[in-house]
Amino acid sequence: MAIAAVRPAQLSDVDEIVRIQSVTWQAAYAGLVPDEAMAQLAGPEARQAWTDAVAAASSEEKTPGDNAFHVLVATEGEWTVGFCAAAGYRGEGGAIAEVSTLLVEPRWGRRGHGGRLLAHAAKALRDSGADHGRAWVPESDAASMRFYATARWEPDGAVRTLDTGDGAIREVRVAGPLDLALSD
Repeated sequence: MAIAAVRPAQLSDVDEIVRIQSVTWQAAYAGLVPDEAMAQLAGPEARQAWTDAVAAASSEEKTPGDNAFHVLVATEGEWTVGFCAAAGYRGEGGAIAEVSTLLVEPRWGRRGHGGRLLAHAAKALRDSGADHGRAWVPESDAASMRFYATARWEPDGAVRTLDTGDGAIREVRVAGPLDLALSD
């Protein structure tokens, strides 16, 4: 069996991050997100945004309590199979931690990669001073809702509606503890 691991993303991972986001969204959100928006996920703007995010995450000095942005990739053997972007902030109300994206390519699903990504992100967010995290999930994405529920992240009552240009997607905010176990 190949070794599964999570590590900080490097600039050489950007093409795989863009590919995984595009493939995963096409599988999960076809019919919800317009084709034009799906095409943009693999376009030059997306590639530049992920290049900037990975560069910012890898250049930060990360000391406990600092605002910190993290981009992590999950690997199985030589393959990059998923990724996560998360940030921890210090605000007026204390530490805020948010997972902005956590995706595992569908063909690599149900092998623990999502859990490993979330646990590693949770550790990084705890190191930023937070003890609870949050993420936004499309209300119709039952698989992601079940995934977060296994980590004890549940809807907290907040909702938002995103304009897709061809309709709207209602998202539910899930929140939960960051005391998740790490495993590689």
